[in-house]
Amino acid sequence: MEGDPAIRWQVMRDLLGRAPSTVARERAKVAKSGWGRRLLDLQDPEGTWAQGIYGPKWQSTTYTLLQLWRMGLPGTNRAARRGVARMWDWVVVDGGVNGPTSGSPPDVCISAFWLTLSSYFGHEDDRIPGVVDWVLDAQMDAGGWNCVFNRGRTNHGSFHTTIQVLEALAEMGQHQEAAGRAREFLLAHRLYQSHRTGEVSNKAFTMLSFPPRWHYDILRGLEHFRLADAPYDERLEDALDIVRSKQRKDGLWPLQNKHGGRIWFDMEIGRKPSRWNTLRALRVLRWAEDG
Repeated sequence: MEGDPAIRWQVMRDLLGRAPSTVARERAKVAKSGWGRRLLDLQDPEGTWAQGIYGPKWQSTTYTLLQLWRMGLPGTNRAARRGVARMWDWVVVDGGVNGPTSGSPPDVCISAFWLTLSSYFGHEDDRIPGVVDWVLDAQMDAGGWNCVFNRGRTNHGSFHTTIQVLEALAEMGQHQEAAGRAREFLLAHRLYQSHRTGEVSNKAFTMLSFPPRWHYDILRGLEHFRLADAPYDERLEDALDIVRSKQRKDGLWPLQNKHGGRIWFDMEIGRKPSRWNTLRALRVLRWAEDG
């Protein structure tokens, strides 16, 4: 409760059980003070951030809006809605979406980001239903997604891509059959293990980061299961045990992994106690215990 409004309102809702009206008043402060206000003040006159849509990472319009989404900026915010509209002005839609100069096929990850932000900030575009259908058609047999599936480079799902699509489907509140298959894909890997060997698939998956940008980690995966109110499954336990093991002696969780790139400002210092990760770990563990 000593943190930024973006953290305080989520603590009030998810850990303290405050009245919805009290939570809403605190949430409204995200647009008026602290980190949220700082990000909004950095918007270009044209409605973009850093004069770019998908780059530079992590200052561009896409990644700034993703950060504001995770902070809980109210979805009615006009500046954010203007930014989402600029994203759709820029993008090329050929089934899925991609940048106009990329020269690559449509991208599942980028498509998922567009769907997440459009749903949350209430942006309407006639192309959105087609993008949703394209993403659903791109789901692989094992239930995951991979952003390079249409480039002849893989026949296996990606943790990174799968969590992005799952977050989009959760934000839209639709297509639960596809989401269930994708969660099964993650569960088959116990959220971080190789399906072939049972070893850690990527050490970074076991390290706690925030914001995650496009990167997957176990806490991001567990947060999705909590938000989806998915049935408890014992295959979550390995990941939950790792989260439990990260708690420091003072009861807090650290920021372990910061993803390199340009940022507007630091919210927290690496290897130090993290209010974000403490909030996220506490509510995931409470959800698991309740389950």
